[in-house]
Amino acid sequence: MSCNESCTAATAVPALILLSTLKGTDMRSETNIKLRTGDCVQVKSAAEIADTLDRNGMLDGLPFMPEMLEFCGQHARVGRRAEKTCVEFPGGGYKIREFVNNNTVVLEGLRCSGAHHDGCERGCMIFWKSDWLHKADSDETGKSLAIYETAALRGKMKTMSSPDHYICQSTELAKATKAMTRGRILVKCLADIRSGSRGILEMIRLIAVPAWRKATRKISRPRLVGNLKRTPVGNLGLQPGEWVTVRPASEIAKTLDQRGRNRGLSCDFGMANHSGEKFRVRQRLDRMISEATGEMRRVDATVILEGSNCTCANVVGGCPRQDFVYWREIWLKRIQVDPNLDSELSSSSDPTGEQSPMTQSQSEVHV
Repeated sequence: MSCNESCTAATAVPALILLSTLKGTDMRSETNIKLRTGDCVQVKSAAEIADTLDRNGMLDGLPFMPEMLEFCGQHARVGRRAEKTCVEFPGGGYKIREFVNNNTVVLEGLRCSGAHHDGCERGCMIFWKSDWLHKADSDETGKSLAIYETAALRGKMKTMSSPDHYICQSTELAKATKAMTRGRILVKCLADIRSGSRGILEMIRLIAVPAWRKATRKISRPRLVGNLKRTPVGNLGLQPGEWVTVRPASEIAKTLDQRGRNRGLSCDFGMANHSGEKFRVRQRLDRMISEATGEMRRVDATVILEGSNCTCANVVGGCPRQDFVYWREIWLKRIQVDPNLDSELSSSSDPTGEQSPMTQSQSEVHV
């Protein structure tokens, strides 16, 4: 069989699996899609949102966080429906799960600032329940809200479960979602296509790649690993706006242990494939809340690069979270960029990171 025939078979199989799984499936709950990718919405007023929350400031187990308050009354566009999402559990394991009541979306460009969670710098995409949104005809800027209008909502929102444990959407994802069967995951893949969240060819690839990896899991694959027992730090002191290039895989391997990690943070071949490419530093990552434990972790010598997002390439159907990929500074090299080329490089980079086949375990990140 030729390479082209193999590729055709690899993409045809998941499509057939999807169709056979959906045959005879009751799709009524999936076709009644109220919000689609690109729809313009307005975030409801603080008073309206407060009426949807329980005494813990949550709806279906998902918190409405203080960082979301600034968006009340504002207009935005639906980036994707969150038909399913990756959820991290204690011990570093990830599972794909669906939101309770299947009524959750992400809005374009709206990430958590961490301002009310002691400066957490993860920058997670915010999940929005449809009960918190109005469908709108335009994306005009909404009016700011008076302080008295937010009192009821502020009284319900919580950010701590104990003196050392935080509450945010990330820490509560396991409670706000439920497990799915394999067939249900494929149903969700179809829903992603119907809502405009994914294209047909894109979804076939998002099914084919994980299916192929699982089918060939016994075949040995190259891994980016080192042989260190204690891994180095290598602080460059990078600042937002500076430019870097990714070091060669051979140099990165010298900073890793036998599990392919530098102080708990993994660097896979998907990341190393960007060796030699130029990126601009988006921000430093000095502190972050652990999704699995709710504890704040201090992080050293680590940055986030523009256009570098996790694509969950190993998950059937992908994931809408678009978490940032974390880069140890020791994997990077500072470079000087001609100011005349700065804008050209910026415009040529993919701000969503959708074409970057990078995945990363964050469960053991530490100083």
